[in-house]
Amino acid sequence: MDPAPRPSSRAPLTGDWPAQAADTVVDVVGSVRERVIEPLLKIARVVVYGLLISVAALVALVLLLIALVRMLDSYLPGEVWSAYLLLGGLFTIGGVFCWSQRSSKAA
Repeated sequence: MDPAPRPSSRAPLTGDWPAQAADTVVDVVGSVRERVIEPLLKIARVVVYGLLISVAALVALVLLLIALVRMLDSYLPGEVWSAYLLLGGLFTIGGVFCWSQRSSKAA
């Protein structure tokens, strides 16, 4: 005996249901991509470009310091220690100034 057909609460299927199902899948995938994937791509771009800029800035800073030491070495009297002494003094003064401007956590 065949079981009796159950009444369905769904709308009857039309002749174009495969296209409707495909459209629904496309809409769901598009919605997920818009809400999840695109923000993650933006975050990944920010991280990658931030790291790239940081590395390039660090390389530029090192090359600038090397050029500054070489320039000071050629213009200051004495050996290279005089250039190191001048730059070390300038960096120390800058560090002491920054240290004095810090804010304490208790305040």
